[in-house]
Amino acid sequence: MRFSHRCGVLGSAIAVFGAWCAGIAPASAQSPPTDPRSKGASCPENDSGLKLPAGFCATIFADGVGHARHLVVAPDGVVYVNTWSGRYYGNDKPHEGGFLVALKDNTGAGKADSNQRFGETVASGGAGGTGIGLYKGALFAEINDKIVRYALPAGSLVPQGPAVPVVTGLPLGGDHPMHPFAIDGGGSLYVDVATATNACQQQNRTPKSPGINPCTELETRGGIWRYDAAKTNQTFSPGERFATGIRNAEGFAIDGAGHMFVTQHGRDQLRTNWPELYKPDEEATLPAEELLLLKKAGDYGWPECYFDGIQGKLVLAPEYGGDGGKNVGPCAAKSPPIAAFPAHWAPNAMALYDKQQFPARYRHGVFIAFHGSWNRAPYPQGGYNVVFQALVGPRGRTRRRALRLR
Repeated sequence: MRFSHRCGVLGSAIAVFGAWCAGIAPASAQSPPTDPRSKGASCPENDSGLKLPAGFCATIFADGVGHARHLVVAPDGVVYVNTWSGRYYGNDKPHEGGFLVALKDNTGAGKADSNQRFGETVASGGAGGTGIGLYKGALFAEINDKIVRYALPAGSLVPQGPAVPVVTGLPLGGDHPMHPFAIDGGGSLYVDVATATNACQQQNRTPKSPGINPCTELETRGGIWRYDAAKTNQTFSPGERFATGIRNAEGFAIDGAGHMFVTQHGRDQLRTNWPELYKPDEEATLPAEELLLLKKAGDYGWPECYFDGIQGKLVLAPEYGGDGGKNVGPCAAKSPPIAAFPAHWAPNAMALYDKQQFPARYRHGVFIAFHGSWNRAPYPQGGYNVVFQALVGPRGRTRRRALRLR
């Protein structure tokens, strides 16, 4: 897995695949962006193999770190990465060191010349994780079924003390055992507890298997839970559920006003499981991936509903009486996304951009990294890119700009 050097401070990681630095001054109406490939422009060696818009550069900051999921950058420039066990993909042996990685560029060359691992290992029973974050000088990370906190002494690349449990007993197993999270300015810790199944069927991912009604899985999965980042040894329970009906919220972002945004992985196998209701190409084109504005007690529809990006609305899932996209039923009362993206791109991470370094069209929005999906037949696999999503556009509408990384 490769990810690249960032110029300037963006506040949090953009993606596990890459971060970008502008080789230009902030754009203005009088001074258009300068292509760094032009004569006289300064740009680091572009060894990433990524396709980038004019004015952006990328270098490989670190390689061979394992299956990087999420990362965060400390004020002193140290990049902390949470990695997942290679067995999750079935094509790599887990690293013998800890699943958490600390990387630092000590020379300003755009390369990590310090690389240290820490945290749980395979030998200690670890399987890696996704979520990672910083709050009040401490590093928070997901490890197996818990969120832990590490103290970061000044001048130290890696924590010196043991991990302190913040939340324990998070559900594991099933289709989505990860627990991405975010911490807001008030210290609330929001944790994604994704679903164990694709669509809460009586038999998961089985043709024509009906949905469990009501979906009991929603008692402990399929939503966002809220805890206190300042407390320790909190135990997972249904009572801390903040929002529901979210199949898999990998990416989090919080803006300056405190609004929280999460990404949503749309469900799979509409055509495979319900061939009489969907055309062959609709396996690849439905449903849309989503960007949600998270609200307390919000219900975003899973498993009863999915978002049809072509029609631009939530519709009833076939497991719950849907007819292939015509019937809306109870989905009219669910919260729709504020933006939608092509099906099965699989949004993995998200970062708010509120700085001034990039041109104006890239400000006041989020960068979303998509890791691509397997469920796009009969079309080729797709979604290996990064999208910039403006949070405020003309007439209050969202707008989308894709940065395709291949």
